[in-house]
Amino acid sequence: MCRSIRRLRAETPPPTTGDAEAAALQYVRKISGMRAPTRAAGPAFDAAVAEIAEATRSLLTALGAQPLDGPATPPALWPKPTAPEFARRARRSSGAVGSAGGLAGAASVTVSPEAGA
Repeated sequence: MCRSIRRLRAETPPPTTGDAEAAALQYVRKISGMRAPTRAAGPAFDAAVAEIAEATRSLLTALGAQPLDGPATPPALWPKPTAPEFARRARRSSGAVGSAGGLAGAASVTVSPEAGA
C-alpha cells in the first residue's frame, strides 16, 4: 500500500483528525490512480476521502485510540522504526519466507530439455 500512510494506532504521537484525513487521501489516490481528480471526478473523489476519513476515525475510536482534533502529524515527528521492525520489513520486501530468511520447504526441481519436447 502507500508508504506515506503511517500507523495511526500509535501512542506517540497520538493520532489526529488530520492524520485520518491524510491517510484517507492517500488511500483514495492509490485506489483511483489519480494524484488529483479531474473536474468530473472531483465530487466523487472528495466524497470518498470524507467517508474513508470518517470510517478511520470511527475505527480508531472503537480501538481506544480516539483521534485528537488537529492537523496531520509531520513525518519528522512519526515514531522511528526499531531494528527488529527494519529486519521484518526487509524480509517481507525481499520475498523471504521463514525465520531463516530462505524459502522454507522449497523443493529443487530440475527440468530437462527433452521434457518439453
